[in-house]
Amino acid sequence: MKHIPRKRFGQHFLTDRSIIDDIVQAIAPQAGQRMVEIGPGLAAMTRPLVERLGHLTVIELDRDLAGQLRANPQLTVIESDVLRVDFVALAASMAADADKTKIRVVGNLPYNISTPILFHLLDAVDVIEDQHFMLQKEVIDRMVATPSTSAYGRLSVMLQWRYAMENVLHVPPQSFDPPPRVDSAIVRMVPHAAPAAIDVNLLSELVRVAFSQRRKLLRHSLGQWLTARAFPGVFDTQRRAEEVPVAEYIALAQQVAQTAG
Repeated sequence: MKHIPRKRFGQHFLTDRSIIDDIVQAIAPQAGQRMVEIGPGLAAMTRPLVERLGHLTVIELDRDLAGQLRANPQLTVIESDVLRVDFVALAASMAADADKTKIRVVGNLPYNISTPILFHLLDAVDVIEDQHFMLQKEVIDRMVATPSTSAYGRLSVMLQWRYAMENVLHVPPQSFDPPPRVDSAIVRMVPHAAPAAIDVNLLSELVRVAFSQRRKLLRHSLGQWLTARAFPGVFDTQRRAEEVPVAEYIALAQQVAQTAG
């Protein structure tokens, strides 16, 4: 029976064989690697991945698709909302031994909840070797954006603090069934080996405040936030939020944490 894509799950199934081959080549799966695929759908990427890996764990919310996937003995199927999956526990359960707990994560993420998924995985970054995701091109543009560009914002800062990221492949709408109304792309996300030690919640709040009035100078937003906390340090608030590099936001979050403590 033909599966009808479900709007509530944001289903757009990849059908272009040449694009699929390019994606698998970019991921470069190796036999025996522990990999998790989010949203396998009709298994367009699942099949070539598992052929190379030997075994693959997949997370699928649609129970009909999950049932079909279970017919493949090389797949471990987790029927769940990905936001409810504990990736730290999952990585531990997949580990061959206690010293090798890291997993690779791939997937065609539902565009309607792609940002929450990225932040959910950020909580498990210590057990992740790398991530390759298909996302709306506009979202990836924001993820990899550099300062002083219109795409640079909260998502750029929060993810670039923890990952080296690269837009590796453009995927046009006609590569899907049904075609989405937006262009897509593949992003590679590799966790930094030695990220700056920060209070993530503090950085998140600081960056959210900074970009809350992105067209105004920071003295109207972040400056007032710092004053309310009696921050004794020096930070140039005569700039707009998009002009501040990631490293400066991180350094400021560290200084605020030290003075608060």
